Amino acid sequence: MLERFKFPIYLLIVALIALVFTVAPGGGNALNTILTALMIAFFTAIAFLGVRMFRDYRFNLDTLEDRERFVLYAALAGVVLTFTATNRLFASGGVGVLLWICLLALCAFGLFWVYGQTRRYN
Repeated sequence: MLERFKFPIYLLIVALIALVFTVAPGGGNALNTILTALMIAFFTAIAFLGVRMFRDYRFNLDTLEDRERFVLYAALAGVVLTFTATNRLFASGGVGVLLWICLLALCAFGLFWVYGQTRRYN
């Protein structure tokens, strides 16, 4: 009978933890510290994944044409720079959010274009 109610209990536990961080004095600072640590861990994991993929696919990257390699690295750098500038772009209002979306879409198109070029049949 209790098995059926596991999801709401977990949701209730998360809500209570969020309430403690919100109501407790200094809870906002603690919450910001925890979120910053989680963000650093997330981006560190992405960096390790990128290094691992670079090592695993090094031969494939070396066989790309110069233009394709340039677009690939420029798109990846664009994603990193766009995520770095997220706070400034979002703070500038709707135009900044639209620019953020457009930059990420342009980088995604560049990555998709490189993928398409590597899968073409000559």
